[in-house]
Formats: sequence, structure tokens, C-alpha cells
Amino acid sequence: MFDLEPGWSLEPIGGTTGGAFMGVYAHEKFFLKRNASPFLAALSVEGITPKLIWTKRMATGDILTAQDWVNGQTLSRTQMNSAMVAKLLAKVHNSVLLRRMLRKVGGRPQTPKQLVDHYLVNLAPELRQHPLVQATIAALHHLPPVATDLRVCHGDLNHKNWLLSDSQQLYLVDWDQASLGDIAFDLSVVLINYVPRGEWPQWLAAYGCELTDDLLARITWYGELHLLHEINQQLGQQRYTEMNQALRQLQQLMK
Repeated sequence: MFDLEPGWSLEPIGGTTGGAFMGVYAHEKFFLKRNASPFLAALSVEGITPKLIWTKRMATGDILTAQDWVNGQTLSRTQMNSAMVAKLLAKVHNSVLLRRMLRKVGGRPQTPKQLVDHYLVNLAPELRQHPLVQATIAALHHLPPVATDLRVCHGDLNHKNWLLSDSQQLYLVDWDQASLGDIAFDLSVVLINYVPRGEWPQWLAAYGCELTDDLLARITWYGELHLLHEINQQLGQQRYTEMNQALRQLQQLMK
């Protein structure tokens, strides 16, 4: 499969792309990934992902990376409402190195207008008839200001992308959707899905900022966008229980 020296054994591990493997060589385990995010080295230097060991170009043209294998577990939904998550996300958003490296490898800004256009063009026709969805679309057309201070945003802060090692070191993995944008793009996912509304100020204090009226408006706008995208995906996958739950979340957010 890969042009590796003799002695390697590979075992596919979970993931939608089919490009992640547990590799074993000389009795040591490694996390191998095909065509990982090109700024993985910067993430490794910042201690945000497990240590990068090497990068190789395969005969197929694919890039293969090897990282330290970390024994641990992904975070539970409850653990997402914690100071350790807030502090690591703040480290991501405040990293000058990550911003510089993402720009260097071609990372582009995501404006609110671009996001709305992208999400709405793929919206299922049957959803467009739903009154709540219609109200959400109308609200989304009132765009928030374009952020002047663009930060690196992860783009997929599902609790399964947070890895807590056995030594209690927290990592954030799966950077394939990283972009430059408004921090509210990331914050909305964590707050809306994992933190009770009354605890947002406390969580954001651990992150390092206050819940101002402006930030709340931006979190709400990006949250509506994320939930609409999620509802559309769940409809396509016929996951109706999850879709209805997301619709209830959207209804609460629109109040």
C-alpha cells in the first residue's frame, strides 16, 4: 500500500477518509495518515497535536505522515464543558505561528458571505419549506461584520476530535477543515452543543474573553449556520432523531 521499508505492519483505524492507520515498526506504535493537513508540523510544534515524527512522499504522490501514538480516549460530551478544552482552543486561536503557517500553505479566509452561499446552495429542497428553516435563512442573510483579526479555526470541533492521553495531555486532531476566520465560528460549535447557556460566561472566562453583546451575536449567527448545515446532513443520512434534536437546538437559539 505504501512504499515503506520492510518490517512495518499497518492496521486501518476509524475515519471517513480511509487514510488513517496504526503503524507498528520495531515494536513501536505510530499514527500514520495519508495527506494530512499540510501545517501539521506547526501544530506539532505548538503541542496541539501529537508529536510529528516524519513526513514522506510516496511513489503514488501521496504524503504520508507519522506521529507519536498516544494512548488515551476521546472526550465525552460532558468533558467538553471544561477549562482544559477552553484553554487549548484559546491556544489555537491565539497562535501567531499557526496563522503564519496556514497562510503559507494556502489557507484562505472564510467570510460570512462565502459560508452562507456554500451552505445554502446544498440545502435540501424539502428543508426550504420548513418554517423554522425559512426563518433561519432570513436571519442568516443579516451578515455579521467580516472579522478583521482572522484566526486559525479548526472547523470540526466534535468531541471525538479531542484526545485526552493517559498522562492527561489534551490534543486536538483532524485538521482537514482548518481555515482562517472569526473565532465565533469555532466557539459556536462548542458552546451550543456542549455547554448550557447559563454557563457560557464561565466557559469563555476560562477561554480568556468576555461574553459581550457583539460576541454573543456572532456566536448566535455562526451557530444557526452550523445547525442548519447539520440538519441538512442528517436529513441526507436519514438520521431523523438527530435531525429533530438539531431542529430543537435551532429553535432555542432563534428565540
